[in-house]
Amino acid sequence: MGIRGLMSFVEDHSNEFFTDLKLRDTKIVIDGYALFHRLCFNSNLELRYGGDYDSFADVVHKFFESLFACNICPYVVLDGGCDISDKKLKTLKDRAREKIQVAHSLSVGGGGCVCPLLIREVFIQVLMKLQVCFVQCFSEADRDIMTLANHWNCPVLSSDSDFCIFDLKTGFCPLTSFQWRNVNTVKGTRDCYIPAKCFSVDALCRHFSNMNKALLPLFAVLCGNDHINLPIMDTFLSKVRLPLGATSSKGRRHHRVWGLLNWLSQFANPTEALDNVLKYLPKKDRENVKEILCSSMEEYQQSQVKLQDFFQYGTYACPAALNLDLPEWVLVALAKGQLSPFISDALVLRRTILHTQVENMQQPNAHRISLPIRQIIYGLLLNASSHLKSVSRNALPSQPPAFSEVERIHKNIKTSIVNAVELPKDYSDLSKLAELSLAKRQILLLETLKVKQTILEPIPSSLKLLVSVTCYWLQHTEANAKLHHLQALLLGMLMGPLHVIITSPDKEDVREDGARLLYEAFRRVKEQTRPGARLDLDTAHIFCQWQCCLQMGVYLNQLLSAPLPEPDLTRLYNGSLVHGLCQQLTSTSAESLLSLCPEARQLYEHLFNATRSYAPAELFLPKGKSNSKKKRQKKQGTSRSKNRVGTTSDTKCWYEGGNRFGLLTAENLEEHTALSELE
Repeated sequence: MGIRGLMSFVEDHSNEFFTDLKLRDTKIVIDGYALFHRLCFNSNLELRYGGDYDSFADVVHKFFESLFACNICPYVVLDGGCDISDKKLKTLKDRAREKIQVAHSLSVGGGGCVCPLLIREVFIQVLMKLQVCFVQCFSEADRDIMTLANHWNCPVLSSDSDFCIFDLKTGFCPLTSFQWRNVNTVKGTRDCYIPAKCFSVDALCRHFSNMNKALLPLFAVLCGNDHINLPIMDTFLSKVRLPLGATSSKGRRHHRVWGLLNWLSQFANPTEALDNVLKYLPKKDRENVKEILCSSMEEYQQSQVKLQDFFQYGTYACPAALNLDLPEWVLVALAKGQLSPFISDALVLRRTILHTQVENMQQPNAHRISLPIRQIIYGLLLNASSHLKSVSRNALPSQPPAFSEVERIHKNIKTSIVNAVELPKDYSDLSKLAELSLAKRQILLLETLKVKQTILEPIPSSLKLLVSVTCYWLQHTEANAKLHHLQALLLGMLMGPLHVIITSPDKEDVREDGARLLYEAFRRVKEQTRPGARLDLDTAHIFCQWQCCLQMGVYLNQLLSAPLPEPDLTRLYNGSLVHGLCQQLTSTSAESLLSLCPEARQLYEHLFNATRSYAPAELFLPKGKSNSKKKRQKKQGTSRSKNRVGTTSDTKCWYEGGNRFGLLTAENLEEHTALSELE
């Protein structure tokens, strides 16, 4: 959530509403969504190249090390999917449009901040490595955070202005003034603390004539937040005479916030205040507006979810989730962050939002390439519960089950209708999906990615999913990948194994010297890429497509209870490095780069041999021949592919007899697009 203008207002009056804290020896409840955004955007990270995930992971690691040094025990609470009312959809669409504009700015050399696609997954992996307690709520987390903090009588760490409204016993520490990089020592002791500021609701209410703090939720909905934006409230604001604040520029900027708080302070309770609000509205609208305002004010009341039970006993009970009659294993996996909110949205709403990256806005959005994987995911989620069948808004009796996707088209958004794949009977019951044998779950995963299991045999288990996803990516003509793109990706994947070797406590490891030399060479390539280098948009788009494939490959693997080990995403893709390697490989061979470390060269050869068998033949042709072959294919391709929905003739399909799941491929994307509605 978030209340327009409130955070800057209270920060402009920090002496009145905040107290200084020396934070140590306490629990703290952390808004996970706010934290990973803050760390991503305020740590001088490169954001144009699709994510320097290792650098981000290091920042997250340092943040929690600072907390541990001060004996602060963190509990991270993450937002889940949208609730079944989907009341934030308009806000989410507005943010999606804004994100497209910022991504475009970054792509042409401008400024802005866009989270890399897999940032949430990387954040969760770091939490798991550090054994930081965390939970993923079923929907929005704010009320659950407030309720847990009050139960434990500890502060909340966030940047969300809604925590200025919640009645928090121990207060709210904004991330903007949380000086975790500046750990201090208590004089005369070895005890450490983090300087912070703590917001007090009581101080805010004292400042406004000792107003009743129960009026603050009404203030929030009148001011406007992510859940409510009633045009008719402008009628109220235009008619009521709000008291003027200070005459300074700051006072004028915050006129609405100051005026509403002053106006509300004259009323004894929310009922009296609400009655006075409704007097300014047409009689025909009053009852409806009252219902909406009261419902929105409920968002600031205590939650029924007891997160302390999850942290103490591992049990998560959310009434909204239980009412949907979802399989128990799905609810547990969502709470543990083992399933993404993407899965929750697809399951509950049959609607997903595909996030834009720093990609080429003139091309079809990068998520198009992973559409066949999403169709399989949707197919697995079809028969979740009888309740969801009855509330589905998309499916019509005469049509195949459909899901809607909010995606980028040029520099706007559209909602596309996507049919789920109807899977064989073994996979048709979500409640029993986790009980299927490992072999059956692996078969579905590898058939979806169109990869033979034998290809993966020489590959280390930690890299099998990455290699499978890369094989899938290579088989799709829309990727338009070149040899140096593939080589750069595979070289980048070596950073994880190299990091393991050089950080190993076994100092007798004979591989360490070569590994360290190669690791340092890669680090120099990464650093040389950063300073003001011009972004190669075509290369950026190709790697964005690969990340989309990886994201959906990871989500499908998670939904199938990990038939392949989940890769360590913190060290296996670094955008600055991969873009830098692309440039180097135009004048240097991969083999010469790897001459420093024979073990890395051997692993690279395994990765390359596994993926090359799925690459189009022209990837290995000299440039001139490759271009002439593409022209011939272009002439022949259209007539052959027409009206062949669900075939895979444009790619190598390892399953004999073709693609038995009828996936949508590049050949019939035109048909898919025709079903879309531009918004």
